[in-house]
Amino acid sequence: MRTEAGAVAGADPVRPVERLSRRTLRDETLLVLALCLGASGVSALISFIGSVTEPGGLKDQAATMNASAAPGRPWLDLAWQLFGISTALVPVALVAHLLIREGAGLRAIGFDRTRPWFDLGRGAALAAVIGSTGIAFYLLARGLGFNLTVVPEALPEVWWKYPVLILAAVQNSVLEEVVVVGYLLRRLDQLGWSPWASLGASSLLRGSYHLYQGIGGFIGNLVMGVVFVYLYRRWGRVGPLVVAHTLLDIGAFVGYALLAGRVDWLPTP
Repeated sequence: MRTEAGAVAGADPVRPVERLSRRTLRDETLLVLALCLGASGVSALISFIGSVTEPGGLKDQAATMNASAAPGRPWLDLAWQLFGISTALVPVALVAHLLIREGAGLRAIGFDRTRPWFDLGRGAALAAVIGSTGIAFYLLARGLGFNLTVVPEALPEVWWKYPVLILAAVQNSVLEEVVVVGYLLRRLDQLGWSPWASLGASSLLRGSYHLYQGIGGFIGNLVMGVVFVYLYRRWGRVGPLVVAHTLLDIGAFVGYALLAGRVDWLPTP
């Protein structure tokens, strides 16, 4: 026998998301973070403790990103690089599933193709402002001994180097902005957090998983988090933030690959 809604009589009906308890929403959020950037924050803290307890100053140590996974074996290395990029996006797919479950989808956080020129224009302008100040702050923090020497890429000189660096930049951007801004703020709003508390939580999380770079990396990304949350609240879209972050990371990864060892102002290990 079936009810009017088509459910089998006697079976427990599926609860709509709006009736999910605060505890369920809280646990769901913690699990999503534990699968990706929350765990990265803990890892970065452990790495930072290791760096500050290592003999010598922070600037004499290096934090390497996008390193070779199979030195001397380029095809195997490429397979590992693509595997790492694709699996890192699984939490984004999970977030999309959770948002679709509540009848919203990624469009609810402004990660869609409805306003491409808005996203591209605002994102490019934001990247230009943050990029110039970010480089200056990094050089200052390293000079003062608050930051490790960041090595954005250490890939071999093979044909797939630059495409992989660009894909890595896109992956970083989508993961961070969808999870740390769009999804996290939506869930914290649903849990009744104040806008200021949500801003603090999102910004501190962003800073935490960059702590492996040193105090400068933490502070710089904390400030970037504040700016991104403010603009997300103002624009209601994650799209421009993804564009800005992608351009910043492409500039860092590809720029380092092209300039390292060729200009005096760019620190290298």
